[in-house]
Amino acid sequence: MLSRNMTKIDEIRREMDKILTILEESYNEMFRLIYNQEESFDPQFIKEIVISDIKQIRDSKTRERALYYINRFLKNLGEPQNSKINDINLSRWKLYGDIITDSLWIFKKRDSSGPHNASYWGNFVPQIPYQLLRRYTKKGDVVVDGFLGSGTTLIECAKLGRNGVGIEISSDVANMAMMNVSKAVNSEHNFQDIVIGDSQTFDITSILESHNVNSAQLIILHPPYWDIIKFGTSENDLSNAPDESKFLNMLTKVINNLSRVLEKRRYMALVIGDKYSKGNWIPLGFHAMERVIDSGFILKSIVVKNFEVTKGKREQKDLWRYRALKGGFYVFKHEYIFIFQKK
Repeated sequence: MLSRNMTKIDEIRREMDKILTILEESYNEMFRLIYNQEESFDPQFIKEIVISDIKQIRDSKTRERALYYINRFLKNLGEPQNSKINDINLSRWKLYGDIITDSLWIFKKRDSSGPHNASYWGNFVPQIPYQLLRRYTKKGDVVVDGFLGSGTTLIECAKLGRNGVGIEISSDVANMAMMNVSKAVNSEHNFQDIVIGDSQTFDITSILESHNVNSAQLIILHPPYWDIIKFGTSENDLSNAPDESKFLNMLTKVINNLSRVLEKRRYMALVIGDKYSKGNWIPLGFHAMERVIDSGFILKSIVVKNFEVTKGKREQKDLWRYRALKGGFYVFKHEYIFIFQKK
């Protein structure tokens, strides 16, 4: 019924209507067979995509445009176009609606499913590592988080079948992360290792070698935004840096130390925000971005992500609004996710 040999637009439209009648009455599970999907996509979602494609062919204004859509549809039913860095099949690209490709990420609320929680001051929303893992890793790849915190990245690694190594300088926070990660579903039996140490100097190769691997495929860094939140008392804690220059130097050591195990052409993500101090907006994020570039990386994207009310401002919303009106500045409602590729 669906053929490249149809000669008239009216003939094409009639055939598409016949196909639509059959498809709309078909069982959902049949559509998984049509797309030959190994992943657990919702058959109803696949059905909606297939029907939408057929309607696009039917509603074409010209025969040439209709044949173009037919060729594209038939091609998408053919051999998969597999990526080297993720599990996305580009022949089925419409199925990956959960993956964001825009540079503005708006999350109305954090994902609180499973062991995720917002009790740790300063942790990022689970949607960030979810997006990064889906976009820049395959199942079985190794992900390194240099500032683990409460374990958000490793929880997502466990859920998505990735291996994870998290470094946390605070033993108390690391113990909390261990409890959180232990609750994550891990049907793939991947490893999720948490080590107490300083990301500036910790030799992560020994951890990787214990699992018979010698490299990582993604590094995620969510450092303190300098001294906005004091996370501990250690002088090696970046939140205790006496000035911005020292903070950036310490962050650079982390970047250089961990990037040694990152495969060439693979990705590093830096999640960071700016700060406001003594009447000045300090573009901390962009200063940190420059340090990563200087360490042998190519800047691929800058994502701006929203955040609403932080713990520190929740009880002082009116006060911060007053300060902003008086001081001529704007209250922070965003942070950055810088995406880099190793040269």
